[in-house]
Amino acid sequence: MLQGKTALITGSTSGIGLASAHVLAEQGINLVLHGLMSDKEGASLAREFSDKYQIKTLFDNANLMDSDAISVFMTKAIKTMGSIDILINNAGIQHTEAVDTFPESKWNAIIAINLTAAFHTIQHSLAGMKENSWGRIINIASVHGLVASKNKAAYCAAKHGIVGLTKVVALECAEHGITANAICPGWVDTPLINDQITDIANKENSSFKQAEYQLITAKQPLPEMMNPRQIGEFILFLCSDSARSITGSSLPMDGGWTAQ
Repeated sequence: MLQGKTALITGSTSGIGLASAHVLAEQGINLVLHGLMSDKEGASLAREFSDKYQIKTLFDNANLMDSDAISVFMTKAIKTMGSIDILINNAGIQHTEAVDTFPESKWNAIIAINLTAAFHTIQHSLAGMKENSWGRIINIASVHGLVASKNKAAYCAAKHGIVGLTKVVALECAEHGITANAICPGWVDTPLINDQITDIANKENSSFKQAEYQLITAKQPLPEMMNPRQIGEFILFLCSDSARSITGSSLPMDGGWTAQ
């Protein structure tokens, strides 16, 4: 059912996006890859996917803070690939600081990349999905789309916003064979987290393992981080026919974080 369809994944050169790209490619799904790479590096990554999985690929490094750049990116992707059947809004940035000193430039960038860009990619994808009477829109939100943490004003605002946007798109598209859902991960094992663990270990004069446990269990009962591939596998399920009635949902993968 999914073989031959095309998925566009923003922020797919590392972390959750890259792991998800591999999961989908294994099923014969064509890919539009996107991320912070040069055209040469991106073309090389796209070739790796094409050669390994025998799929059609395209890479673009569009600036998601620029609506005109997103328009060019999406138009090119749809023209090259035919349509975007599966849209995964994954790209995101973070900055932590108290509200009273939070830099305006950081606020604007986080809202633009984590929320506004998803609005634009969805808007450009819907015509083709409606024409085909099939589509899957999956927004990678966060547990912070459901609850808040200190010093994450912009991130929480953006992720709560993406949850709301997901619900509206789901309602508007329910009669067109299109589902829209938000995945809300807790701790995910990415290089960015390692920096936080190292900081705790240095501050507490503890081992990396002890610091990791301290970081994770401060928020979630399950004392382990999720592998990015697990999110890709959940995305694959949401693309399946078995998940055709799941829409407008905010789906935690958070080790019990929001159960407390």
